[in-house]
Amino acid sequence: MHNPACPLCAPDDTQHLIWRNDQLRVIAVNSTEFPGYTRVIWHQHVAEMTDLDNAARQHIMEAVWAVETMMRQWLAPSKVNLAQFGNQVPHLHWHVIPRWQQDTHFPEAIWATAPVRSEQQQQQWSAMKAHKENLLPAYHEALRLALDALRF
Repeated sequence: MHNPACPLCAPDDTQHLIWRNDQLRVIAVNSTEFPGYTRVIWHQHVAEMTDLDNAARQHIMEAVWAVETMMRQWLAPSKVNLAQFGNQVPHLHWHVIPRWQQDTHFPEAIWATAPVRSEQQQQQWSAMKAHKENLLPAYHEALRLALDALRF
């Protein structure tokens, strides 16, 4: 099923594509505040995990877990947030978001209002964020290899 009105069915994300197969794709989200933010998108236009059969559910979750594993290994976040909403775009996709205690929103959700940070805290986060951004090519390559190794 394809929905021409759905931005995830007809995506313009090829410049951020990390990996894809016949069932799903993994993209780097263009986020200036959360380096490494990654999304796993099911190709078929379905809204819920229970729209998939057991094998398909296992398939997408193996991809999500591979993203989290490589994210933890390469980016060393304080925490990884997993989210599957679809409230605005009812097309099955998972957000895999690395979080650091120094980031702009920690401990709040990235969609919440950011807590007030001192100038020193902002500078610390800027330096840490720049370091994490430098790690992204290695993270993306390791993620491609890990997903290839799953042999979906």
